[in-house]
Order: sequence, then structure tokens, then C-alpha cells
Amino acid sequence: MTPDGTQPKPPAPAPPRAPAPAAAPPKAAPAPAAPPAGRKTTTSPEVQRAIKGVSATSAALISEVEKAIIGKRNVLEHVLLSILADGHILFEDFPGTAKSLMVMTFASALGCKYRRIQFTPDLLPTDITGTYIYDEKDNEFKFRPGPIFANIILADEINRAPPKTQAAMLEAMQERQVSIEGVTHRLPKPFLVMATQNPIEQEGTYPLPEAQVDRFMQKMSMGYPSREDEREILIRRMMRGKDNVDINTITSPEKIIAMQQVVEKVHMDPALLTYIVEIVYRTREDPRVVVGASPRGSLALFKLARARAVLQGRDYITPDDVKAISMPALAHRIILKPEPRIRGVLAQDIINKILSEVPVPAI
Repeated sequence: MTPDGTQPKPPAPAPPRAPAPAAAPPKAAPAPAAPPAGRKTTTSPEVQRAIKGVSATSAALISEVEKAIIGKRNVLEHVLLSILADGHILFEDFPGTAKSLMVMTFASALGCKYRRIQFTPDLLPTDITGTYIYDEKDNEFKFRPGPIFANIILADEINRAPPKTQAAMLEAMQERQVSIEGVTHRLPKPFLVMATQNPIEQEGTYPLPEAQVDRFMQKMSMGYPSREDEREILIRRMMRGKDNVDINTITSPEKIIAMQQVVEKVHMDPALLTYIVEIVYRTREDPRVVVGASPRGSLALFKLARARAVLQGRDYITPDDVKAISMPALAHRIILKPEPRIRGVLAQDIINKILSEVPVPAI
């Protein structure tokens, strides 16, 4: 008994001991991250590593070009998309907005052969493609290639040359070859034309027909820099002490071709193919449009969307990729009727309306 006269309480039973855990199995390697719901990936680890490599190289290229071109990263990314997608670009912009400088800088960073062709009213097709010259020493005609035989071509003020010369240039762009005296000469790879035309001073120009404008994968504008960017341009020029910018070579023609082949391996969900076709088809159905985007427009969206996915290090395409490149890829392919054009309707307005109305697939 306890001192207070009560019976002591029996000790509480010990709680049952949990059984000893079994020996833990050896740790397995972590499973790879599952792809987003609704996306079936077919790319191998080797392809994914190649895509990451192209993305890293692309970032290095843009950083190098930004040494000379300030405040235009969006434009530089779209130029790089055309390089990866193997398509040409048309710039319509005012003079002095660094179009030529950008093309030259890209050519230096890419390690490619660069040529500039100044289009004038007296320019002949042979001035671009080349011609056969009689060699008195060997007593035979020898082919002398024109400036078109390069990797990066700046076709400056392309609308100032007569239609026959424009046709020679645009045929080379489309066929990637030139035929002279019945002999076909293949153009080097990669081959990219960046053409410019001035929206003002249209006297004495030969506007490109719509069928020829359609051969450009993208049509863009550089635009003027902001106040801050223009001040930065002056600061860098003052610190540099010279006009030229030293650009390092990042790639080579062979590496660019390999990067373009990696883009071909990006996965696209069938629902996104339907999405692209619907966007393009609605440009033809709009009552304000005479001629909508051609099948080249569908191919441009398809190729540029894959290039954008690679640029961001992805092996699959999202609807945002398609939306981001719809404007520069489709706007120049749409011909408006006279009435809406007089009212100030733009092709960009039609594309924005279509993008807001077409249901976005769940990917």
C-alpha cells in the first residue's frame, strides 16, 4: 500500500513494439522526368542532348551578335529561327536601322561566307548568278560565279532592281541553284538570303509581286531603338574607340547544317498540325481578304515552331510556339480587299483575330 492507504496502480503495459523493418532494397536510379500530360515523346536521350546543345549554341550566337545590335533581341531570335528553319527573311524598314550591320554580324558569328548585293535599276541577272568568261590561255569558256554563291546574302533594296533581275534572285532562293548556259550550279549550304526594302522613297522602284514575297519565310522590321538603347549605342561606340565591333566565330557552315538536322527531329503533336492548318485556312476564309496564306505559310509555321522549340531547349512544340511566329510568318502572305485596306485594316489585325478565335489544343 501507498502512504495514503491506496492500492498502487499496476504498471501500464508497454506498447507493442513495431516489427523491425526489412532490409531496404538497393536504391534504383531516378526515373526520367515524365513528359507533360497529353504529350507523347519519341525522342531519344541522344536527340534531347543534341537539342540542348543547339539551344546553348544559339544562345551564344545571339549574345555575340548583341555586341553590335543593342535592344533587338526579339528580332535576333527570329533571324536565328530562320537560320535553323532554313528560310529567307525580308526586312522592310527605314534606312539606318542596322539591318546591314546585323546581317554582317550574324555572318561573322556563324563563320559563313558573306556577300552583299546592292540592287540598282541597271543590275543584270548575270551580275548576281555569274557568267561564262572566255579564257584565252586555256582556249575555253570558264564559269565565273557571281555573289549569289555564298552562305549569307544581303540583298540590299531588292525592290530597286527590274523584275527580270528580281526573278533571277528569287529563283535561286527557291531552287537553291542557278542554271547558266544550260548548266546547273548548286548553291552552297547553308544558304540564307536577307533582303531589305525601304517603305519610303518608292519612286523608281519595282515592288515585289506577292508571289515572290511569298517565298520569304518571314517578313520583319527592325524599328528604331529606344532612348536608353540608343544611348547605350553611343556609350559602347565611345568606349570601343572605333566603328567596327570585334565578333568571335561561334559556328561553321557544317555545324549549322547539323543544327538544322536536329530541328527536323523535334516532335509535333498531331493536334498542333490541325491547329496550324486551321489558322492558315481561316486567313483564306476571312471576308476582308482577297488572297490568304498559301501552303508555304503552313510550312513556315511548322518549321519555325520546331526551330523555336529547339531554341528554348525543348524536344516538343507547344501552341505558344505557333502563336509567337504567326505574325512574321503569315502577315506578308495576306492580300486585303480595297475597302478594308482603305479603312485602315491591317493583315496583323486579321491574324490577331484568328489567333483569338481558333481553339487552342490541349497539349
